[in-house]
Amino acid sequence: MSILRAGKLGLRAVCLVATVLLLAGVLWADDKPQATKPGATKSVPADESSEAGWKSLFDGKTLTGWKSTDFAGRGEVVVTNGAIRLETGLMTGITWTNGSELPRSNYEVSLDAMRVDGSDFFCGITFPVGKDPCSFIVGGWGGGVVGLSSLNGEDASQNETTKYMSFKNGQWFHIRVRVTDAKLEAWIDSDKMVDVAREDKAISIRPEMEESKPLGVASWNTGAALRRIRIRRL
Repeated sequence: MSILRAGKLGLRAVCLVATVLLLAGVLWADDKPQATKPGATKSVPADESSEAGWKSLFDGKTLTGWKSTDFAGRGEVVVTNGAIRLETGLMTGITWTNGSELPRSNYEVSLDAMRVDGSDFFCGITFPVGKDPCSFIVGGWGGGVVGLSSLNGEDASQNETTKYMSFKNGQWFHIRVRVTDAKLEAWIDSDKMVDVAREDKAISIRPEMEESKPLGVASWNTGAALRRIRIRRL
């Protein structure tokens, strides 16, 4: 074999090795997890990524538009650090005072809620469904029950919407309720917890929630914090 031919073969071998290494590097890079860029935003649930149509019901500073719900054995209601605090009582809550302005169907209401202390429901949101009220209970019956109270006379612990979820004290949860002519839906963060047809359903609330009508948020034997309370028509 001539020296010239050997040199050509050696050059081809080097090029082949370089090509293989380059391809391996590309494949390995594609397999690596991609780092999150600084400042990247967390994805938001579908249907709520747009701010269009939302009306704030809490200014972050005062209870304007709200009143402390007249529950027996209630705790104090204060605004601090941009949130409404429901101090621990037998039942503590807030009720919206401008009920005539509220839609009765085809709307959504949302808020952030946190269990500060205690172990029962930290967000029992009562809302209008046509001429009737209903409540979405978050963390009830000892801390983990989620569902609507009431459907056909059965409360959140024993109807078709009953679910169970763990709630850590000191953690914010985003809660959204949607009322349409066809059904009731509710989410906690991005998880859909309720999806039930209104047809042939008797909708009501438990007697102790009467003072929350037409729109209110309550906690049971538990300290809670609320913020970003909003509503929009669909």
